[in-house]
Amino acid sequence: MNNRLIFASLLACSAIFARAEKLVIKGSDTLGAKLVPMLAEEYKARAPGTTFEIAAEGSTTGISAIIDSTAQIGMSSRRARPTEASAALAKGVTMKPTIVAFDGIGVIVNAGNPLGTLTKRQVEQIFSGDITDWSQVGGAAGRISIYTRNTSSGTYSDFKELAMKKRDYAGSSQKMAGNEQIAAEVAKNPNGIGYVGLAYLRDPGIKTVSIDGSLPTEESVLTKKYPYARPTFYYTNGEPVGVAARFLEFTLSDDGQLLVRKVGFVPIRPLN
Repeated sequence: MNNRLIFASLLACSAIFARAEKLVIKGSDTLGAKLVPMLAEEYKARAPGTTFEIAAEGSTTGISAIIDSTAQIGMSSRRARPTEASAALAKGVTMKPTIVAFDGIGVIVNAGNPLGTLTKRQVEQIFSGDITDWSQVGGAAGRISIYTRNTSSGTYSDFKELAMKKRDYAGSSQKMAGNEQIAAEVAKNPNGIGYVGLAYLRDPGIKTVSIDGSLPTEESVLTKKYPYARPTFYYTNGEPVGVAARFLEFTLSDDGQLLVRKVGFVPIRPLN
């Protein structure tokens, strides 16, 4: 009898582990390098049976993962394009965006750069290649080295939209895989300039320049006084269900939004 009870218990335990849930999340490096892994760790502490697969390779990959049904949540720092929404509908997928945090794209230079502010026009001219030397904007002479995200990045697209009037980046610009890589390159290069999300402005060796006198802060992003403010998203196929719905709910909860603030982004609503 005891052996039967032990066997039954083992079967029950096996059933519990078989019900363990896995959540696949793909997309934005802005969200996926720091914020979502931290949210996932806190969620796992509350739901130990949950496992996560997080791939932060750019917003385009997150949106594609929802279209192709290879992830339950697609992280994105940009809105889906009409062509992406059409491709989704052709596969019976309804792209549903949920804003999970607000961000401000900060323009960063090397910590040793004496320049502290730029105008919106100067930013456009630098990143498009019209201005090529720091002396043209009141800095010390030196050829400007531009670091941008790669083309799969939502930040790459958003910065073109918000800061460059949709102009192309300078041919000399160097494309980086993520925010941390841009910050690291600018920190090493006295003549470097790049852009990163709010959560990466504290990285060592860099400083944030003000844009027309405005720095990216929680207040300036919420009020949109900062010119490069934007929402960030989770994309799902219609209304999320199961573990995806519960993780989204946790992200939007006060506890989740406090983590949003702790990482450096701006919560979607005022918090105590």
